[in-house]
Amino acid sequence: MPVLFIPIDSFNLIRNGKTFNIVNITETVIIIIEVVDMDRVAKAREIIEKAKAENRPLVEPEAKEILQLYGIPVPEFKVATNEEEAVQFAREIGYPVVMKIVSPQIIHKSDAGGVKVNIKSDEEAKEAFNTIIKNAKNYKPDADLWGVIVYKMLPLGKEVIVGMIRDPQFGPAIMFGLGGIFVEILKDVSFRVAPISKDEALEMIKEIKAYPILAGARGEKPVNTEALAEIIMKVGELALELPEVKELDINPVFAYEDSAVAVDARMLL
Repeated sequence: MPVLFIPIDSFNLIRNGKTFNIVNITETVIIIIEVVDMDRVAKAREIIEKAKAENRPLVEPEAKEILQLYGIPVPEFKVATNEEEAVQFAREIGYPVVMKIVSPQIIHKSDAGGVKVNIKSDEEAKEAFNTIIKNAKNYKPDADLWGVIVYKMLPLGKEVIVGMIRDPQFGPAIMFGLGGIFVEILKDVSFRVAPISKDEALEMIKEIKAYPILAGARGEKPVNTEALAEIIMKVGELALELPEVKELDINPVFAYEDSAVAVDARMLL
């Protein structure tokens, strides 16, 4: 029986271009396959394989680089290895900035005194870099300190979380809910199994009890749910294309009236 492979670009009868359909037409079987951006997959796997070869978790800059490959917006960032670079990068990015320790052995950066925010000058950048490194050494003397990630301090938006866990039966499940501390306190989240369509992503957003906050309760401006839906969909794509990633937390995502940005990310292999 002849088999014809048709890229999804030329066929539009599959859900969100993410499922595999087999259509029997007389004696011909048509298999519709997804066209995957192999370049981004290869680049992401290069980052992942380096971490696995070194027997360590992904650090924040690596996680954010992978998010960027999948079109998920993150603040511009650079990793400084000394106070001079910290000042240089802060100037290039533009004050105010955030600085955080980068170390495979330090997961909870705040507990280690490894986070400084609202840094507004060269002098503050120098002081923040040296304080973060000193605190990290005191917190875990044997930690491998890569440096300090420097990125733009964004205006405060509505904080949401987009995450992923791998269910042994159903595969990658994508999560959405209020972010920051609220995700642990309220546990107000929705789930879908990847792949996720735009309509499904929007449904996930509207399902949480706190949706009125995002929709603009009490006269506040509503957030851009389309931008949030795009991030949810792209996390679904990442989960399907990179099975090496076992868990993903993007928390918080800052949601604004016109955009959404992934501020922090953690990936487990």
